[in-house]
Amino acid sequence: MPSACRSAATQQSGLSPNCHDSVRVGSWSEIQELLFAESWVPEIGRFRSRYAYRGLSDAEYPLETTLMRLGGNYALLERHLLRNFRKYAHRRVVERDSVWHWLSVAQHYGLPTRLMDWTYSPFAALHFATAHVDKIHRDGAIWGVNYIDTHRMAPELLRTQLDLEGANVFTVEMLSEAVGSLAAFDRLSDTPFTLFFEPPSIDDRIVNQFAFFSLSSDPTLSMDRWLADYPRIWRRIIIPAELKWEIRDKLDQSNITERVFFPGLEGLTTWLKRHYSPRS
Repeated sequence: MPSACRSAATQQSGLSPNCHDSVRVGSWSEIQELLFAESWVPEIGRFRSRYAYRGLSDAEYPLETTLMRLGGNYALLERHLLRNFRKYAHRRVVERDSVWHWLSVAQHYGLPTRLMDWTYSPFAALHFATAHVDKIHRDGAIWGVNYIDTHRMAPELLRTQLDLEGANVFTVEMLSEAVGSLAAFDRLSDTPFTLFFEPPSIDDRIVNQFAFFSLSSDPTLSMDRWLADYPRIWRRIIIPAELKWEIRDKLDQSNITERVFFPGLEGLTTWLKRHYSPRS
């Protein structure tokens, strides 16, 4: 398959110049093949992808957190944002008073945090890469990051926690048992690391989107710049703009829509507005 590397995207995202695992697809069937590549797990005899997926409506968007997009001296503002969120939010919105529970809820409700949304579902990622009609003329992208390989680079304390649970991905309870604060988390290693964790099932939106989060020990380091040093653990699928309408129509027919991912009237109206938008 042809390379999807483009100089503008490379410069913006900080990826290595060879763009190791970026490929540009040419058809619906090719997308399916790539999304489910490497999903066979011989140890259990099942097809279980070990990738976290993130869909972007514009392939040139960097993998930046909402905290980064806040601008200014955002790294220093992080603790103030979270402290005031905990102060003014109702205590009943979290099931346990830990920083990881509060971070999950804050991210879910739109507070700028160092977390980034991912999904286990390739089709959910494909939805988010094609759902914005105002970006239909732009190439989209789906990032896939192997969370098993990612966690092999985590500090020993965290790897031990995973091994004790026999788990592949962290939960907020597991993080709470291992690390009590963001400051302690950042001090676990002199080398920046990333992990993936599952939030509590706060509402149907998280459940239906099959969502989980990435978390970096360095709030100033974007995910794509971190991944540039580990080209073997990720891949990026570039979705040409001319293919987006076909993908979008086939996803709609498969019930992969805002009505499912955002239960309620807001999701319903967003779906209807997009579904009946004219093709321009």
